[in-house]
Amino acid sequence: MEIKVPVLPESVADATIATWHVKTGEAVTRDQVLVDIETDKVVLEVVAQADGVMGEIIHDTGATVTAEQVIGKMEAGGAPAAKKDDAPAKQDDSKAAASDAKADDSSDDALSPSVRRMIAEKGLDASKIKGTGKNGRVTKEDVEKFVAGAPAKAAAPAAAPVAAVAGDRSQKRVPMTRLRKTIANRLLEAKNSTAMLTTFNEVNMKPIMDLRKQYQDVFEKRHGIRLGFMSFYVKAVTEALKRFPEVNAAIDGDDIVYHNYFDVSIAVSTPRGLVTPVLRDCDKMNLAEIEKAIKDLAVKGRDGKLAMDDLTGGNFTITNGGVFGSLMSTPIINPPQSAILGMHKIQDRVMVVDGKMEILPMMYLALSYDHRIIDGKESVGFLVTIKELLEDPTRILLDI
Repeated sequence: MEIKVPVLPESVADATIATWHVKTGEAVTRDQVLVDIETDKVVLEVVAQADGVMGEIIHDTGATVTAEQVIGKMEAGGAPAAKKDDAPAKQDDSKAAASDAKADDSSDDALSPSVRRMIAEKGLDASKIKGTGKNGRVTKEDVEKFVAGAPAKAAAPAAAPVAAVAGDRSQKRVPMTRLRKTIANRLLEAKNSTAMLTTFNEVNMKPIMDLRKQYQDVFEKRHGIRLGFMSFYVKAVTEALKRFPEVNAAIDGDDIVYHNYFDVSIAVSTPRGLVTPVLRDCDKMNLAEIEKAIKDLAVKGRDGKLAMDDLTGGNFTITNGGVFGSLMSTPIINPPQSAILGMHKIQDRVMVVDGKMEILPMMYLALSYDHRIIDGKESVGFLVTIKELLEDPTRILLDI
C-alpha cells in the first residue's frame, strides 16, 4: 500500500513532513497515525488504512511534498520481521540478531537528517551516543548532551565550520516551522502594506467581575461551562462592529468591502505558534454559546486539530495578552482585516471617581487599525463603545 500526502487545502501549494511516528519494519495497526504533515496553517495526520508492517520511507522528516505525493509504503496484513518460527533459534543467533538490531538503531538510516548533519559537523561516532527517543533513536538533544559531557580533547580533531562556544555556554539552531514562517511573513506584510495606527483606552472591569461572581455557579450549572471574560469581549466587539461598519470592512484593491456578518477571530497561543480560529456569526450567539465555541477552538488548537475551515475568514481579531501578564501592547493587524483589539492584564489602580480616589480593577484596551479605511473618529468611537459596554454589561444583555 502506498502512503500518500492528503489533498491539501485550497491555496496551499506544498507541505513539509513534520514527524514520522513509525519506522521501517515496525508493525502498525489500522487508524494508527503514521506521519504528521505540516502546512502553512495546520498539521495533517496520515493514518494507516489497515493493519500491517511499515515499509520504505521514501521522503523523510523535513522533506517538502505536494498533494497526493507518495511518501512511503506499507505492507497490509504483513507481520513484523521477527516470527514465531525463529523462537527455537540458537542462543548465539539470538545474540547476533540483537547485536544487528542495535547496530541498525545507531546506523545512519535510523537517524533523522538533522541529527546526521549535527553528528557529521561535530565529527562524532553515532554508535557511542545513547538514544533516548522512540525505540532508542538518537535525537538532537542526545547529541548535545553527548557533546557537553565529552572530553575536550575528543572534540578537538573535528573541524568546526563556525567558532566554538567557550565554557558552559551553548546555543541551539533549529529551522523555522512552516507556521512560524507564515506568521513572520504575514506580520511583515501587515507592517509594510497598511497605514497602521494604535489608539488606547482603559476600562473598569469591576462591574463584569461582580456579575461573574454573582452568577458564576448558576451559569456553570445551567450551561455546563464557566463564564469567562472573553464572551463579554466578543459581545461588546460585535455590537461595536454593528455601529462602526468601517471597522468590519476590508480593502480589496481600489474597493472597500463592507461585511454584513460578524465573524470574529480569536488569537490562540498553541505549541506550534499563534493561530487565529474564527467564531462565526457572533451576533447570533449568546454568552454560553460563545464560551463553548472558544473552549472547543482552544482545545483543538492545543491538540493540533484545527482544520482550515476553522482558520479561514474572520473580519476582526481579538487578542488577549493579559493571560500572559501583558499590561499594554500594540497588536499587529491580521490582513486582510482592518483592525485588531488587544485586551490586557486586569490590575488594581487608583482612580478618581466623583472626586474621590478608589482602587478599581482596570484594564487597558488597544485598538490597532488601518488608517487608510478607518479614521480617528471611527477608531476612537469604536473603542469608547467597547469601554461603555464592558463597564455596564447590562447593556450587552439588553442589546442597547
